[in-house]
Amino acid sequence: MQGFPMGPGAKPAPANAPAGADPVKDGTDASFMADVIEASRNVPVIVDFWATWCGPCKTLGPLLEKAVRAAKGAVRMVKIDTDKNPAVAGQLRVQSIPTVYAFFQGRPVDGFQGALPESQVKQFVDRLVQMAGGAAGGPDLAQVLEEAKQLLEGGDPQQAAALYSAVMQEEPENAAAYAGLIRCLLAVDQTQEAEQMLAEAPPALAKAPELAAIRTQLDLKKQAAEAGPVGELQAKVARDPDDHQARYDLAMALYANGQREPAVEALLEIVKRDREWNEQAARKQLVKLFEAFGPTDKLTVMARRKLSSILFS
Repeated sequence: MQGFPMGPGAKPAPANAPAGADPVKDGTDASFMADVIEASRNVPVIVDFWATWCGPCKTLGPLLEKAVRAAKGAVRMVKIDTDKNPAVAGQLRVQSIPTVYAFFQGRPVDGFQGALPESQVKQFVDRLVQMAGGAAGGPDLAQVLEEAKQLLEGGDPQQAAALYSAVMQEEPENAAAYAGLIRCLLAVDQTQEAEQMLAEAPPALAKAPELAAIRTQLDLKKQAAEAGPVGELQAKVARDPDDHQARYDLAMALYANGQREPAVEALLEIVKRDREWNEQAARKQLVKLFEAFGPTDKLTVMARRKLSSILFS
């Protein structure tokens, strides 16, 4: 990797996972993106669709909770009352309850309908635990990747790069580590080297979502550079708050200046005022920003909640 000291001989100490948190929680339509989709990037998440009037739900729910807690953090569970929260159940085409879905790395990977005996519930949870243990190099490498991510976000790209390099030594085709190295280059303004590394990605990694996110980030950077002066665009929006094009350009200008949260807020305001404007351009641009920030970024999680609140209101 040109121009950036990677420290390939580094021997990182894996971060300890947080202890004491209950892996079972109640969820809602509004919290689904954060509680399930985003959380499943790191650990499988079981979603139990139930209702208070459902007899089989009262049998299945406690069995699921018991098996999930026995897994000691290797899997999580979110309980959604479909009477109070019908939107996500409708989107997932839940026809009857209880219905159970399992999500991992942002997508559904398993599921079943109806009550099951305890032995089958345990087998279901065990499969998810084994799936997570065999992904992304196992739990230890996942912890190292998380530590590297925190270092990068905390302003230490050099040490983060050392950890990403250590992961690459163990798994040369680990997409998260390869993408992390590219982000380290971008963090120290070595854009040309980052673009070269992206272009030269091995075939096994070229189409990985992590690298697609970086391509989106670079595209946004080029688009933002053409947005215009922030001051002039702020004045235009102040004169006419319904000038959605001006607010859209302002969002990109703010993004170009490193003001990520104000940029996101400007796009959310467009969605709030007119979600269909320019073929949902603001919503689509928000999705690009989320992809560029990364699914577990605090701003991504916060903004997705706000966007869901607007769209489901």
